Amino acid sequence: MTDTQPAKSGDPGAARLAADRMLRRAAQAWFCVAAIGQTAFVWMILAHYGRKTVSGDMAGWNDKPIIKGYVAGDSLGNLLFAVHVLLAVVVTLGGLMQLVPAIRAKAPALHRWTGRVFFVTAFVMALGGLWLTCGRPTYLSLVSAGLVSLNGVLILAFSVQAWRMAVARRIDAHRRWALRAYLAVNGVWVLRVALMVWAPLTRGWGMDRTLSGPADIALQLCAYVLPLVVLEFYLRAQESVSAKAKRAVAGLLALVTVLTALGVVGAVVILWGPYML
Repeated sequence: MTDTQPAKSGDPGAARLAADRMLRRAAQAWFCVAAIGQTAFVWMILAHYGRKTVSGDMAGWNDKPIIKGYVAGDSLGNLLFAVHVLLAVVVTLGGLMQLVPAIRAKAPALHRWTGRVFFVTAFVMALGGLWLTCGRPTYLSLVSAGLVSLNGVLILAFSVQAWRMAVARRIDAHRRWALRAYLAVNGVWVLRVALMVWAPLTRGWGMDRTLSGPADIALQLCAYVLPLVVLEFYLRAQESVSAKAKRAVAGLLALVTVLTALGVVGAVVILWGPYML
């Protein structure tokens, strides 16, 4: 077959190209849904925590249930909570920018500096989150504290590895670790999206207000483990010569995209909407 001849429908190469396109579009669809959901999350942070902080109404952080941010008399802890929550805006937007191909291709300097800000912020937030979890009596349960702490440890490990690979100019390895760090950083966001899928479908089975019910524990663990598993499937499908494997992972991503969209809608309507005004 010459370069000017169209690929035949039975050509394995043509099937792989079609499967590659399907896989790429499925990943792009998920990213678009995630970008909308994470932008809504940032909006809520700025509208609620940002506004309360700027106005000096630190006690107003606790107007949003579940999370207890303000503790009377704990000036250091309150300051660290404010920094932690507001830095979530930086790391969320920075992570989204890192995944935009046009920025990587047309503005590599911006991509590099955004990456440095992302990893430094993620590292600081993870350390701060570990301190807030272990050093303040504000966690909902020991199980919940342990699971969120594990998420923080993964953020630290993945961020360090991604930075090391970038310094060593091992771009492909850097990309893999950066994607892992991105998903680990967004574990908190994924948890809220997952809760808004699980709760309506099961009427809250296995959930309680201390996030220590069986469903709560599973969702908290899956919030960062399952995305990492799906990512590994995606990375291997990209490298695979099997069109069937690519199509299978594309189908998995399509399912994840639908579930993410449902969770984002639920989170905006129930969790974030009242605090976005």
